[in-house]
Amino acid sequence: MNLSTGIIFCFLILGVSSQGWGTFLREAGQGAKDMWRAYRDMKEANYKGADKYFHARGNYDAAQRGPGGAWAAKVISNARETIQGITDPLLKGMTRDEVRKDSKADQFANEWGQSGKDPNHFRPAGLPDKY
Repeated sequence: MNLSTGIIFCFLILGVSSQGWGTFLREAGQGAKDMWRAYRDMKEANYKGADKYFHARGNYDAAQRGPGGAWAAKVISNARETIQGITDPLLKGMTRDEVRKDSKADQFANEWGQSGKDPNHFRPAGLPDKY
């Protein structure tokens, strides 16, 4: 088991120890849906400069579900950034420095939302109210 898997496993066990598995898994499932909805809305909006807002919003909504949702937000966000670290240089032609800078900004927005702070901090002017 590598270190990151071990850490995730420990977070999972610690998160579940204070509540039942059923509650935790329900929250995690709801949090995953929140993350998917934010991603889908980001793609639909296709609005320049809104990426960080949707990162923060998805993480915020998921974390509001409880420990299971917060866990799902963290795992999904970290996985997404890891995957983009591999695919962005290949598919978008980004340099390693550009990928690192973008990932750092994404993770800042992710953590902002996970901590319960208002995702509208990242909302760009002119983004339709629908989002």
